Amino acid sequence: MLEVRNLVFHPLDNGVEKSIIEDISFAVPDGEMLVITGPNGGGKSTMAKLLMGIEKPDGGQIILDGQDITEFPIAERAKAGIGFAFQQPLRFKGMTVRRLLILAAGRSLSENDCCGLLSMVGLCAQEYSDREADATLSGGEMKRIEIATVLAKPHNLCIFDEPEAGIDLWSFSMLIKKFEQIHKEKKESLILISHQERIIRMADRIMVISDGKIDRIGPAEEILPTLLDSSSQEACCYGQQKGGDYCEA
Repeated sequence: MLEVRNLVFHPLDNGVEKSIIEDISFAVPDGEMLVITGPNGGGKSTMAKLLMGIEKPDGGQIILDGQDITEFPIAERAKAGIGFAFQQPLRFKGMTVRRLLILAAGRSLSENDCCGLLSMVGLCAQEYSDREADATLSGGEMKRIEIATVLAKPHNLCIFDEPEAGIDLWSFSMLIKKFEQIHKEKKESLILISHQERIIRMADRIMVISDGKIDRIGPAEEILPTLLDSSSQEACCYGQQKGGDYCEA
């Protein structure tokens, strides 16, 4: 179980303190899928980086399975059982995709193992296993490979920051099925940061972050209609501004 208590992040920008995350508290029980959504710049990706230890909070606690990991560096959080996929994946010049998967898994992988992991994200092992995970790969290819590295070993908690970004519809459908499988098995908790309706609909609970604060949080059946209503209203206003007829108002 993940517990976040009164988390605060106030980084300095040219000597001026900025409030990015302000007193956020929530929990993710074992086996739950929490989808975090909200407007761009609201603090969603920063929250993910704080959970993984990429950024250090200025206040509050992060507790995983009863252990305070607030001061843990990234490597220690990974050992504690957190998997993480960046919104913009890192690249590794001189390292093959196969080697990257092996390092992520923490064990040797057979050709079938590599094939299975890459197939989950819509990539052919014969084409990609021996390629370098560098700038020769597109952003979408690197995104899928990074997701495969997270899936390469079991975790207590997996965090995916906009997993749909840069992925084609076919690969996205395969990824959705994998998320559904993980969720059904209830072996790992999932935090998915996304604007994609199909992902949001999968959630047990939805948390909306806006201006660094929790705007609302609750069961998907309660929060989702409010999101759809907001989207419809935004589309309506946009249509009126552009002379369209999205609504009769």
